[in-house]
Amino acid sequence: MSLAQPLPDPDFLQRFEAGSTGILHWEQLDRLWAQLRERADGAWYVYAVGEEVPREPAPAERFLRFIDEVDALLRRDHDEEYCGIVYVDDRENPAFVKIFDPNNLGSSCGSSGLRVLPGWVISRVRPVDLEAAMPPTGSRRRWWQRLFGD
Repeated sequence: MSLAQPLPDPDFLQRFEAGSTGILHWEQLDRLWAQLRERADGAWYVYAVGEEVPREPAPAERFLRFIDEVDALLRRDHDEEYCGIVYVDDRENPAFVKIFDPNNLGSSCGSSGLRVLPGWVISRVRPVDLEAAMPPTGSRRRWWQRLFGD
């Protein structure tokens, strides 16, 4: 007998694609973390893009540990005077946060024409596999074909 897997919330991709606000300053990131810590209620999904999509929200203690660890990683590996690699749907009432990996930034804003997926997503809705849902663009292939194609 197979267990039915829950369907992903279609809202996840809509939220992922929706506009978000950049957390530009480290003080703003501190404020975001404080808001998330206050709301550590066991209802947050913590998704490492490229890893297995979580089926259940993270328990509060795991969620809090993730915030502490990712904050330390960002401050260590993104040695800049500004943050600029965390995006949130609503600074006052966050429900969807994209965190870009400082070691795989490319152009997170998409201005290069290449989409770089975030390293992690924190969400109130169940994630979907972003790598499968948003395969890389064919822009490099098109560039190559324009350069050397017949």
